[in-house]
Amino acid sequence: MLIESLLTSAERYPDRIAVSDQIGMELTYSRLIRMAAVMKGIIEKNTNCPRVGIFLPSSVGFVMTYYGIVWAGRTAVPLNLLLHPHELKRIVADAGIDLVVTLRFPEAVAQLNHTVDQLPVPKKVYLGDLPLKRKFVTSYVWRLPRPPRVQPDDVAALLYTSGTSGDPKGVMLTHKNLDGNAHACIEHLKPDPDQRFLGLLPLFHSFGMTTMMIVPLTLGSSVYYLPRFVPAQVVRTIAQRRSTMVYAIASMYSALLHVKSATPEDFKSIEACISGGEALPPALYKAWLERFGFPLLEGYGLTETSPVVSTNQPWANRGGTAGKLLPGVEARTIDDQGRPLPPGQVGEIVIRGDLIMKGYYNKPKETAEVIDEDGWFKTGDMGWVDAERYIAITGRKKEMIIVSGENVYPREIESVLNQHPAVAESAVIPEKVGGTRGEVPVGFVVLKEGMTTTDAELRDFCRDHLPQYKIPRVVWIAKDLPRSPIGKILKRALNPAGPSAMDEPR
Repeated sequence: MLIESLLTSAERYPDRIAVSDQIGMELTYSRLIRMAAVMKGIIEKNTNCPRVGIFLPSSVGFVMTYYGIVWAGRTAVPLNLLLHPHELKRIVADAGIDLVVTLRFPEAVAQLNHTVDQLPVPKKVYLGDLPLKRKFVTSYVWRLPRPPRVQPDDVAALLYTSGTSGDPKGVMLTHKNLDGNAHACIEHLKPDPDQRFLGLLPLFHSFGMTTMMIVPLTLGSSVYYLPRFVPAQVVRTIAQRRSTMVYAIASMYSALLHVKSATPEDFKSIEACISGGEALPPALYKAWLERFGFPLLEGYGLTETSPVVSTNQPWANRGGTAGKLLPGVEARTIDDQGRPLPPGQVGEIVIRGDLIMKGYYNKPKETAEVIDEDGWFKTGDMGWVDAERYIAITGRKKEMIIVSGENVYPREIESVLNQHPAVAESAVIPEKVGGTRGEVPVGFVVLKEGMTTTDAELRDFCRDHLPQYKIPRVVWIAKDLPRSPIGKILKRALNPAGPSAMDEPR
């Protein structure tokens, strides 16, 4: 299914640039399918294992390797370049792979070569050591191989969660999941094939894999990849390459907003900037609109949903929501007993449709805990879904703070803190205090450059916008906040006792 979609794009737009990257690699669609076919042969020559690892940055090399693996009828296992070697060892062991496709990293990121050396796999294929040019030329003397004989439920990618709360879980995403989610994104947003995507998200993450690789290549568009997120460079690249479509997480947009030299002129080519992966703070939404003159479009998804569930559309952007559900997606909310709630009522969001993962690899118990017999997937997110299919996220179920019997969602407090003129970003966690109160909120903020404030001032600011029981016991001012490899704030690494008591971010 995925290979057929790529071949269709190559048939329609053979001479269009499909993928290019910062190191100067560039392939048209006709050349991309040839290189993917070459990689197919290399994979088949080097391993019989049904799963193949990829340890590469977002680049042309990643794309041709991924499609080569899928063309060989195998499952791609993208490995997170930012994980600690010990975490990667657990993932490699769980996936049971015996081959990783990688490269020899430059001096600036030489530590990644050490990480590759520690990967417990008997075979490593380095792209730079392969005679790719010769194989590419000779590929024209033979016909392209046929697409693999795969079933819709065959696993195309095995993506591992970050593992910050225990052993990492491998999310099995099928051909039906990924190809279907890409087509649903295209149907929902209606982009034309002339779009120029800017690949900022890591392709080892589901958000990047789908929106920055499968969607544009299914559409027949062009993608330019940046392997590292450097805000000032991103602004220059958007202006120079006249990028039209950008997907990123809110933290990235916040960083772009703080590039002092950025102007609306730099973004004049943009048709849509879509924010997902984490909550889009209202203060960021407002500041972006005021400075650059166009809105960010918030969306929602999870690795287990391939990942896009919903997104706002340029012509139907409803602030404060994560947009409309994609075609073919069902969603509703349930109470603590699993009973469906009326449209618009807050509860745990459950989702059903072809986008739901096949399950967690080798973890049937964990799979059964989140997918019921009717196919509903429990997201663990709290929110509401209205009659018009708009969805809004109010927080994580497990993050909910219970103060004297009242439910308090951290996102509401964070939204208020982010409105303070000195605050760049915030995070709120619970602190157990015992007695009748049980828990209380504790806040953490990072200040804008050159700005100052105090705990007392921030709590007074909250008091102007929130009821007493929602006001943080304390608001700690931190230099930065711990983050996951894709930039999400890791609340589990925050300590209510304050920044000095926090563990070093992994």
